[in-house]
Amino acid sequence: ERLDAIDEHLQATGLRDSLDRREADPAPLADIELAHGRMHVAALRGLSDVLREEIDAGGPTHTQVDPDTSMNVHTWAAALRAAGAALAATDAVMAGELDNAFCAVRPPGHHACRDTAMGFCFFNNVAIAARYALERHGLQRVAIVDFDVHHGNGTEDIVAGDDRVLMASFFQHPLYPGSGAVPMGTNMVNVPVPPYTRGMAVRELIDVMWMPRLEEFAPQMLFISAGF
Repeated sequence: ERLDAIDEHLQATGLRDSLDRREADPAPLADIELAHGRMHVAALRGLSDVLREEIDAGGPTHTQVDPDTSMNVHTWAAALRAAGAALAATDAVMAGELDNAFCAVRPPGHHACRDTAMGFCFFNNVAIAARYALERHGLQRVAIVDFDVHHGNGTEDIVAGDDRVLMASFFQHPLYPGSGAVPMGTNMVNVPVPPYTRGMAVRELIDVMWMPRLEEFAPQMLFISAGF
């Protein structure tokens, strides 16, 4: 439904027909492992295989990964393709084919930690793409901007302490997943905001807290983790 809402909005605004619309290939596991532990990737693949066997035997159609997150037999392929879209977008921008790109994908990513799936997220699409830009394209500095009502704890878990990455985020606090008030590294610009904070107040926080750090860091590529 979220993807349908995006598509309908693009249609209503007249943007849809002017876009260079592309379908991404699944991300290679070696690229996913730039941001995730090999055991985490193998465990999700194993769960998918077990589900397929159980369904063939008349068993359950899905399994719980954590209290909020369940996967079915199609989740593995969807998660690979969602991550693959972020990689394809990075490639297209780096090649000069596109000035920028938006990835309309599910499942999302910013709660997926290095070794844990949570919050509807299996692979951390934006963290994978950021590491891909550094490792595969040879960039030296990239920034991740994360805006959502929830803190992007998974992205922070993966990139905290990596001086090649600056992450700036705002999120409601206190709220799920209860993290973010104390940054995990000096490369994090965490801006927790109380409930019902108005837009202009958030804009002021961005101007004061985010922009000086981003301008000083001078990223060669900017990744935006867009909450919905």
